[in-house]
Amino acid sequence: MTYANLQRWNLAGGLVTVLTVLVAVIWAFPLYWGVITSLKPEDEVVRPVLEFWPEHFTFENYISAITRTQIGRWYINSLIVAGSVTLITVFTCLLCGYAISQLKFPGRRILWGLILASFMVPTQTLIINYFELMASFGLLNTLPGIILPQLINPVIIIVYKQFFDSVPKDFREAAVMDNASEWRIFYKVFMPMNWGVTAALSIVCFIWTWNAFLWPFLAVSHAEMMTVPVGITQVNDSFGISYAHRLAAAVLAGLPVAVTYLIFQRRVTQAITLSAGIKG
Repeated sequence: MTYANLQRWNLAGGLVTVLTVLVAVIWAFPLYWGVITSLKPEDEVVRPVLEFWPEHFTFENYISAITRTQIGRWYINSLIVAGSVTLITVFTCLLCGYAISQLKFPGRRILWGLILASFMVPTQTLIINYFELMASFGLLNTLPGIILPQLINPVIIIVYKQFFDSVPKDFREAAVMDNASEWRIFYKVFMPMNWGVTAALSIVCFIWTWNAFLWPFLAVSHAEMMTVPVGITQVNDSFGISYAHRLAAAVLAGLPVAVTYLIFQRRVTQAITLSAGIKG
């Protein structure tokens, strides 16, 4: 590489770096503004002057959000809903993906075609059906009513099926020669190979369910049964027009997801890559 080419390469790299930093700042500024505003007294928030740093830090907004709303109950509801959906969805999708990939049974191709077809149907188009079913079962305003419609996730089945398809057939053939049962083959041979995929999908499924808003919003009208994303919409009624209080509640609502992502960001990136490969 000549000196002129090296200079052009360094210039291009510098421009890309500057552009990346600029985009990151633009993306992160609303988050920064929300956190900083939540730490200001209300009289500083409503000033006509744009201030990027509080004159007086206060945690009163967070204390009020915790003590004057049912956010603790909403946290518990969200943990129950997100945890239940994650455990049930990942486990059932794991079994379904394994069965379609490795077992031979009547209707396997039809079942696989239905799963692929359901992947193409937007979830929003099924909301009315979900509502009518949950209403007929008497599950509106209950946690099971929030959980059940969110257990359908064909993307996870497709990811598992593709993973099991990629496992060399020699492993299964060797286990069959040892007279291993189907359950033993699944548990002893295939399960140890996909812990990374399972962990990644579990984390992303938990985050998706925690952030879900549309169905929990429609399924629940009682404040004590709401999840965090739905519950913080009720903060407006509690505080009136108080921007600092609202933003404090919003920060508290997003905190678990942010912490989860920071801790498991590599697994989250892996799961998003797998899902993007399916969608592509």
